Amino acid sequence: MGFLDAILGRSKPVRPDLDQLFALPSAAVTLQAAAGFLPTGLGSVCFASVEGGAFSRIQDEARALLDGSVEFTQDAYGYTWLLVRHAPEDVAGLVNDLHAVNTSLEEAGFGPQLLCSLIGFRDERQRSLALVYLYKRGTFYPFAPRPEGGEKRDNPLELQVRAMLGDDLTVEKDLSRWFPVWGAPGL
Repeated sequence: MGFLDAILGRSKPVRPDLDQLFALPSAAVTLQAAAGFLPTGLGSVCFASVEGGAFSRIQDEARALLDGSVEFTQDAYGYTWLLVRHAPEDVAGLVNDLHAVNTSLEEAGFGPQLLCSLIGFRDERQRSLALVYLYKRGTFYPFAPRPEGGEKRDNPLELQVRAMLGDDLTVEKDLSRWFPVWGAPGL
């Protein structure tokens, strides 16, 4: 970062630390013990769409890496979601697969297209919750859609989860960066 950047208030972007994903299994234990949220066994990676041969190569590599247990979808905004399924109790295996996919995308030169990863949770009242990792920020945040549907969030639950996980994860401090991921696969 140069002198002019400091004067103009620009900051150096945070480099993604994909190894932070390995903190998710302990966060899952904390969520279960403190709030009754159990992992669903679903996790996903979101990245800006890639056109043509590069996209089919990404799909082939991800399927080969994960023995075919991966699904690709595209959302209404044109982003591509890669969904991975595991047994609900295998959070560590799910995290390993998500980390492997993210690392292979980054090594293939698609790091700037990576947006977020998430792991889904659900409680006995069927409330959904996702722990979302923001690549560009190197932080996590909780996303909890309200159970009655529509595009409304359960903000009190999100703040409660933030307080619970402060020791387990690097939680995003700027609440305006807690972007909604409506309809995300794995939620």
